[in-house]
Amino acid sequence: MMPFPGGIEATPNGTLIFSIVAAVLYAFAIDRPPSLKRSAAKTLAVALLAALAYLQGGPVLLVAALALSALGDAFLSQDGDKAFLGGLGSFLAAHLAYVALFIAAGSGLSTLTEVPWHIVAAFVMAAFAFGMLRLLWPRIGSDLKVPVAVYVSAIFAMGVTALTTGNALVIGGAVLFMASDALLAIEKFLAEAVERHRVWMRYAVWALYYLAQLAITLGFLFAV
Repeated sequence: MMPFPGGIEATPNGTLIFSIVAAVLYAFAIDRPPSLKRSAAKTLAVALLAALAYLQGGPVLLVAALALSALGDAFLSQDGDKAFLGGLGSFLAAHLAYVALFIAAGSGLSTLTEVPWHIVAAFVMAAFAFGMLRLLWPRIGSDLKVPVAVYVSAIFAMGVTALTTGNALVIGGAVLFMASDALLAIEKFLAEAVERHRVWMRYAVWALYYLAQLAITLGFLFAV
């Protein structure tokens, strides 16, 4: 059974399937050297989710967040500090778009104090963000300290504002996104300490990230 009206030949279903195929193809190329095909697979996986959101009349901010994420994927599919900073900037913008989207779709930050598990979840997210900064701070260069601190703050804001939507898929996607970013930061900045785990961590980062984007996308599109 297809998630959207029509069979596999329907444009929305076909777009979703091609997105999943691109994600799987990139998974097989994670440990290969940078190449045009590798970059295309990584970029298309989420770019097609942006196209799906647009085709289905999803919120403009959702389309923007997915498109910015795809741009970040294009940067991060390459090696080098410039590519990393380009990816960091793109994903920072994507997280801010998600924050604006979740605020617009949610019932207000005041609701965080009205639901007990929301309070617990917000505190856990705050502890997670603080713990990540404390872990990374001594291991990142002075030129990256401010960008990384701003980025971690944006991740935290994205997670907390997702709680206000009351949408299980969106909340789950935000949590997966946070987990993916945490593993990516550990894999990059604590390379020596996690050297023997880097292979599975790269696969985990991609799986968590793609599932996060997919969950957030479907969470909004099913609610339309």
